[in-house]
Amino acid sequence: MNKIIILGSSNAIADKDHQNAHMVIVGKKRIVLIDSPHNPILRLTDIGVDFNEITDLILTHFHPDHVSGIPLLLMDMWLRGREKPLTLHGLDHALSRLENLMDAFGWATWPGFFPVTFNRIPSVGINPVLSSSDFDIYGSEVDHMIPTLGTRIEFKESGKVATYSCDTEPCEEVVQLAKGVDILIHEASGPFKGHSSSKQAAEVATKAEARELYLIHYPTGEFWQKNLLEDARSHFSGNVELAEDFMVLEF
Repeated sequence: MNKIIILGSSNAIADKDHQNAHMVIVGKKRIVLIDSPHNPILRLTDIGVDFNEITDLILTHFHPDHVSGIPLLLMDMWLRGREKPLTLHGLDHALSRLENLMDAFGWATWPGFFPVTFNRIPSVGINPVLSSSDFDIYGSEVDHMIPTLGTRIEFKESGKVATYSCDTEPCEEVVQLAKGVDILIHEASGPFKGHSSSKQAAEVATKAEARELYLIHYPTGEFWQKNLLEDARSHFSGNVELAEDFMVLEF
């Protein structure tokens, strides 16, 4: 069955039980990693997903709590003998900076490095990211401090749909990405510049007529906000849950 597995649920300040927000979309033919703040190979091993079967990596934006693990991920894939190609998707802002970072590590000199291709997503409107027999993914720039990609995943076998807001203030782009979805995975860092509170996430879910809301990228550890769920549930009539590390959402 197609599924989304949450690999990390915390905002930029992680704790021992919550890694920074990232996830993997698992299909029969395509396995897509969204962001890599840590080296996710260990977490993928924990959930029984072979790192070598990852076909695609989506970079939502170039902030450390979302991309800092990518150089180590690519190096470990290479050192473990990966030969399969990997496609990296994202806005030009993120992909160009990642290329510069990898150039600083000299990846062009790594002998026998597997093929990597870049798919630059336009920054205007909702655009295709990738299409497969398992699911289609679309992306739209959302309202963060730097260019940031929100995503909509349409699962073909079940007909169900999920949207991941990524880091964003409440905006019409997320409402459109989440229109009528079964599950909206929305950040809940707080009412700060470039971010949303759980109440605001709930208001977006209501406008989009989503069926369920899962809060992610929320404060953890000593920064926990005690009214996180209550605030969301008071502004959204559907089911509201906290996304937790290793949570499996089946589609």
